Amino acid sequence: MLRNADATDAAFILGLRTDLQKAQYLSYTPFDLDRQRAWLESYATKKDQAYFVIESLNAEPFGTVRLYDAQGDSFCWGSWIIKAGSPNHAAIESALMVYAYAIDRLGFQQAHFDVRKENEHVWRFHERFGSMRILETDRDYFYQIDSVAIAKSRMKYRKFLPNPIQVKEQ
Repeated sequence: MLRNADATDAAFILGLRTDLQKAQYLSYTPFDLDRQRAWLESYATKKDQAYFVIESLNAEPFGTVRLYDAQGDSFCWGSWIIKAGSPNHAAIESALMVYAYAIDRLGFQQAHFDVRKENEHVWRFHERFGSMRILETDRDYFYQIDSVAIAKSRMKYRKFLPNPIQVKEQ
């Protein structure tokens, strides 16, 4: 399930973003709980992005994901962090939820995003999902995925998300 993040999630999110293993592929986040809380409070006033806590149906938080940078019918997604010890299926389920939410609820037709080159596990995941590498820099790979590839992957992995997604507002 996706749940809209709010200021009460600051400690959980800060813990993920400052985890030594996870943070090596993220933009720098200072270990400052007040600053994280303030960012979440500011986010709550914006309409151009969605920031979610990924949860089990029993409300156990597994990670985060954010949708932002709309460009026509394309959205960007990132801040995708799954905590250590989460079920193996948490990554595939959360990716499917992102695409279902963006396409079925928001009307997007494609996505764009970037992944650090060193984050091989994640960029390989996206490529297996049908994303096409369109550009690279010294540090990052840039990807696009269209509605056809998204639909194929949603069908291929449907056992992981057989029912409509649940988005819980706070």
